[in-house]
Amino acid sequence: MPPAESPPGRSRHWKWTVCGLLLLATMINYMDRMTLNAMSPRIMAGLHLNVAEYGYVETFFGLSFAFGGLLTGFLADRINVRWLYAVAVLIWSLAGFLTGFVQGFLSLVLCRSLLGLAEAGNWPSALRTTQRILAPDERTMGNGILQSGAAFGAILTPLLCLGLLRWTNDWRYSFWVVGAFGAVWVFLWLAVVKPQDLALPTAPAPTRREPPATGRALLTRRFLALIVLTVTINLSWHFFRVWLPLFLQKKHGYSEEQTFWFLAAYFFATDLGSLSAGFATLYLARRGVSVHRSRAAVFLMCALLVSLSVVAANQPTGPLLLILLLVIGFGALGLFPCYYSFSQELTTRHQGKVTGALTFCSWTVASVLHAMVGEHVKQTGSYRMWFGVAALAPLVGFLALLILWRPEKPPVSAPQPEGEEDTTRDGRAPAVLTPSGDASESPGDPEK
Repeated sequence: MPPAESPPGRSRHWKWTVCGLLLLATMINYMDRMTLNAMSPRIMAGLHLNVAEYGYVETFFGLSFAFGGLLTGFLADRINVRWLYAVAVLIWSLAGFLTGFVQGFLSLVLCRSLLGLAEAGNWPSALRTTQRILAPDERTMGNGILQSGAAFGAILTPLLCLGLLRWTNDWRYSFWVVGAFGAVWVFLWLAVVKPQDLALPTAPAPTRREPPATGRALLTRRFLALIVLTVTINLSWHFFRVWLPLFLQKKHGYSEEQTFWFLAAYFFATDLGSLSAGFATLYLARRGVSVHRSRAAVFLMCALLVSLSVVAANQPTGPLLLILLLVIGFGALGLFPCYYSFSQELTTRHQGKVTGALTFCSWTVASVLHAMVGEHVKQTGSYRMWFGVAALAPLVGFLALLILWRPEKPPVSAPQPEGEEDTTRDGRAPAVLTPSGDASESPGDPEK
């Protein structure tokens, strides 16, 4: 896969500015999503919902997100994501705003389903953007920046909710305020990014050559590895995102205000994890470690931190429990920049469809998880079993990475007769057909 270059006329400063906008979009995405989780005890009391119904609300959100991933992933390969991204942000912001008017379980499910359908557009659009404007060794850093927006949004949400509750004592205002942020982002996005900046990649010239059987097998194994990775890391991340507020308040007796302050600290730790993963990968890669090995090493370190969930599940109320949760959060979000960068190695022309398909897989499983957790907690009052699932899942993902993902060896050029140059008629190096079906003008794959 050839290195990405900044669009014509654009500087390096511009591409990192765009990454900052991706951070803001992901932040708004998570604020719209996390408002329900942060306010869940009040919403459950106001709408007369039990813990199982709360789990089903998250299930409908997750299923809508899964199908939204397929839809927006398909569109991201056919529509300039400058427009796709803007429309997605406007729709999910409207869905978040309307949540402030719900009166019961059904209307809440409808609003959250629309929110999930539109929010899924964030990742196909964002990953196509970083793939388009960043070089391979920069992508984990860029993906770390955009994913850190999830943490920023999750940090700001409980603090915003706490301030609005002190002012109004009404949970609905939080949805109205957060829902208005999307319009501001769309204005900034359209001002900074022009249509030609994110134009769809030009398809290579038609060819009758097919990827060799070994190349197709390589793609199949890698895609299977990505499915396991996305399912396992999302199981851990979304378990804590959805259930941590109720776990702290109902299981350990923390007050609403104490929970809000801790959630801000928890998601600050996750933000550090996301950015640290990007910096660590870039550091290793620029000191001679292969890009693939750098990402794999950072992924393993983060997975080991998440495995401390087994210890946290058995801790009594107190400082050690909170410290363990902070460390777990650091690792949980640090997994994502590495995973996104692995997914960008698969293909250039079909990045949207790859992201959409993987989103469908992970969110379908996550949506089932929330229904199961809700029913289990309703019957037993215990979260211990699910802490164990969250602990082991990323390690299973790393094992799949070791077994299924084999870094591709650069193709060996055929020997040329003495005096002849290995060039095409126009003087350029001949294109190499990679297993993803993309033509590369460089004989090696700089991403590996």
